[in-house]
Amino acid sequence: MLISKIKIKQSLSLKVLSSSIAFSILISLVIGFTLHNRVASTIINEKIAISKVETSNALYLAQGHFDIARFQNDSGLKKVVTDFITSSREDGSLSGRETVLLPVTNDPRSQNIYQTVPTLLVLDSIPDSFREQVRNSDAVMDKRTIIRYSDGNEYPGFLIGGKLNIPRTGVYEIYYLFKLNAQYESISTITWILFLAGFLLVMLIALSTHFLIRQVVSPVQQAAAVAEKFTKGDFSSRMAVSSQDEIATLGKSFNEMAASIQEQIYRLENLSLLQQRFVSDVSHELRTPLTTLRMAAEVIYEQKTNFDPNIARSSELLINQIDRFELLLSDLLEVSRFDAEAASLGALDFDISNLVRKTVDYLHPSKAALFSISAPLDPIKIEADPRRIERILRNLLSNAIDHGEGNKIEIEIKESDNEVAIGVRDFGIGFDEKDAPHLFDRFWRADPSRARTSGGTGLGLSIALEDAKLHQGQLLAWGRPNQGAHFVLTLPKQHGNLIQSFPINLIPEGFSSTLVVD
Repeated sequence: MLISKIKIKQSLSLKVLSSSIAFSILISLVIGFTLHNRVASTIINEKIAISKVETSNALYLAQGHFDIARFQNDSGLKKVVTDFITSSREDGSLSGRETVLLPVTNDPRSQNIYQTVPTLLVLDSIPDSFREQVRNSDAVMDKRTIIRYSDGNEYPGFLIGGKLNIPRTGVYEIYYLFKLNAQYESISTITWILFLAGFLLVMLIALSTHFLIRQVVSPVQQAAAVAEKFTKGDFSSRMAVSSQDEIATLGKSFNEMAASIQEQIYRLENLSLLQQRFVSDVSHELRTPLTTLRMAAEVIYEQKTNFDPNIARSSELLINQIDRFELLLSDLLEVSRFDAEAASLGALDFDISNLVRKTVDYLHPSKAALFSISAPLDPIKIEADPRRIERILRNLLSNAIDHGEGNKIEIEIKESDNEVAIGVRDFGIGFDEKDAPHLFDRFWRADPSRARTSGGTGLGLSIALEDAKLHQGQLLAWGRPNQGAHFVLTLPKQHGNLIQSFPINLIPEGFSSTLVVD
C-alpha cells in the first residue's frame, strides 16, 4: 500500500488516472443510488396505488351486491357473501393475494359467521394500530408490512383495508395482503443492471482518461527525461515534435530553450577553462621573475645598514611586498588546482592540538598574548593532511587578528568519538547580514577590511573552505556586527569518514539571533 502511494505521488499519469477513476466511481455511486431509490419507490408505490384502486372498486361492487341481496332471504344473502369470499380467494391464489375478513368486535349485530383467515397466515401480520384506523375510517387504507406465516416464512408486502356492511349480520373488516416478491426481484435485477452499467461507465472513463493522459502527459514526460539528461551532462537531447498543436509549440519552445542553454553552458565552460588556464599560466610564469626579484631584494636588504634611512626603509617594504606577492601566487596556484580538481591529500597521523599551538607561535609570535587556547591535556590524533590543516588554521587566525580590533582571541579544541573541532572566536567587528553570503567567496573582502593595512587577498577563507571539504569536513561561521565572529572547523578523525556530530556549538552562549554561514 505504501509503495503504491509513493508511485502515485511520483507519477502524474497515475495521479490523474486515479483521481479520474475516484471521481467517476463517486459520480456513478451517487447516480446509481439515486436511480435505484427512485425506480424502487416507483415500482412499489405504483403497485400499492393500483392495488388500492382495484380494491376500492371491488369493495364498492361487493357492497352494491350486498345491498341488493338484503331483499333476499337468509340463504340467498349467505350465498352472495359466500360467492364473494370464494371469488376473492380464487383471485388471490392467482395473484398471490391473501384475503382476511374479520368482524368489527364492537358491533353487537356481528355473529362472526363470515370470518375467514388463510390457514397458515399469522394474524399479527395485520397490526392492531392499522385495524383501529380501518375501523374508524370509511375510506380504503394501505400500509407497508411484513407478511408472516406459521411455517416461519416471511415476505415483504403491504395491506389494504376497508369495511363491508353485510345485511342482517353487521360490519366486517376486510384486508387484502399483497406480497412484493416479484417487485423486489425486479428491483434486484435493476440493481445488478445499474451496477454493471456503472462498472462499464467507470472503465470507459478510465480508458478515455488514459488515452487523454498519453496524449498530454507523454510530452511532459519526454521533457522531463530530456531535462534529466541535461542535468547529467547530455546537452544534445531534444524533444520529438510531430504535430502542430499546443503540445508541439511547447516542444519547440523547450528545444529552443535547450539549445540556448547548451550554447550558454559551452560558452561558460570555455570561458571558465580559459580563466583557469590564464590563472595557472600567469601564476607559473610569474614565478621566475619573482625569484629574480627576491634575490635582488634580499641583496639590497642585507646592505640596508650602508644606505640612507629612506632607502633602507624602502628595502624593507620591498621585501614585505614580495612576500605578499609570493603568498598571492601560492593562493592562485592552489585555486587553479581546486578548479582543475587536481588537489590531493597527503594524509598522515598527527596531533591536532600540537599543530594548533605551532601555528599560533609561528604565525604571530609577537601577538601570542592575544590568544587563549582551550584544549584537552591528552594528544588528539587525527589522520589528515597537516599542510592543508595548517593553512586552514593560518587563514582563520589571520582573519581573527585582522578583524579582532586587538581584543582577545579564543581558540577551543574539542573531540568526540569520530570528530575533532577547532573553534576560533574573536570579539571584533564581526559581519552583518549583507556580508554573510559572500564570506567564503573568492577575492571578496568586507568594506572595513579594504581600509586596513593588513587586508589580505580575499582568497584565504575560500581556500580554507575548499581544504575543509577535501577532508570531508565542514567550516562554519557565525557573526554579529560589532560583537565578533566564531569560525568552527570540524574534521573526521579518520581519513575518508563523514562527520556525524559537531563537538563545538557554533552559536556562542547568550546569543539567539545569529548569522550563520557554511
